[in-house]
Amino acid sequence: MSLFSSSSTSRVLPGRDTPIETSDVHTINGHSLHPPFPEGHEEIVLGMGCFWGVERLFWQLPGVYVTAAGYAGGETPNPTYDETCTGRTGHTEVVRVVYDPKQVDLETLLQVFWEQHDPTQGNRQGNDIGSQYRSAIFTTSEAQQAAAEQSAAAYQQALDKAGKGQITTEIKPLEAFYYAEAYHQQYLDKNPNGYCGLKGTGVTCPIG
Repeated sequence: MSLFSSSSTSRVLPGRDTPIETSDVHTINGHSLHPPFPEGHEEIVLGMGCFWGVERLFWQLPGVYVTAAGYAGGETPNPTYDETCTGRTGHTEVVRVVYDPKQVDLETLLQVFWEQHDPTQGNRQGNDIGSQYRSAIFTTSEAQQAAAEQSAAAYQQALDKAGKGQITTEIKPLEAFYYAEAYHQQYLDKNPNGYCGLKGTGVTCPIG
């Protein structure tokens, strides 16, 4: 279930028919940000608050082929950053993670996801407030969907034991991933001292 809601469809921004301009290659490894990706690779799209720190978190993991910052989970086609920040597109900031399952398994990615942010905060992540910062997992296969739901249940048990809150993470199949503008791609590689709002709960996720 999405935490985004609109009082009327007229409040949803119209967007555009053509994609906004973005980068072509990853600044760290030179891989293409756009499909097709190597045979046998899989992708999952993750929202953990501001996408700058999230992208760096995952590009550092062995077995991750490429990452890209973008928007997902909303209604506005091909949104801009400014539009997404109004809360009227329905999207949350996300990172597309393309990975080789022979080198890194999905459970490892999900464990990093749960432990490196606070999935109990609803439409916010720390001081970043708004539906564009909500926690989300957008899956690309039935197996991913099942694994994500199982991992959420396992992490909720761990949070309960630690006296933490209820998970508000949106978990559903990916409908569309829209690339963010070029300056957002690998932002913390271009700006090493830039903002990173990631902060976990301190509770270990019992999977992987």
